[in-house]
Amino acid sequence: MDELGLRQKELAERSHVSLAIVREVQHNLVERRRSPRTLESLSTALGWHPQHLDAVLRGRKPPEVGDPVVDLADTLWSRMDRVEERLEDITERLDGLKSDVASVMSQLAELAKHVRGRR
Repeated sequence: MDELGLRQKELAERSHVSLAIVREVQHNLVERRRSPRTLESLSTALGWHPQHLDAVLRGRKPPEVGDPVVDLADTLWSRMDRVEERLEDITERLDGLKSDVASVMSQLAELAKHVRGRR
């Protein structure tokens, strides 16, 4: 942005990305998954290859401006991202089940105490 003499607001307008997102990305304020479209819009507005920021985010060498655009939906990285998302979902569900089982076990223990006390 400095080299282009752009302010955050100008980049937001050029890229059609909200000013808040531009700030978050520039200063790494909030770690979250970024839409490929958002990264592409920002990259293009900065005069870079459309997949420049995505490559930087993934720790890869950014493509040159004239390089062809690769369909990210079919890359190994995107497939791994989808697997990771599914694993997170599964982990959350298992944690919920674990909590449910613990609750049921606690209730059974209380019931067993109650039954023993009646004898």
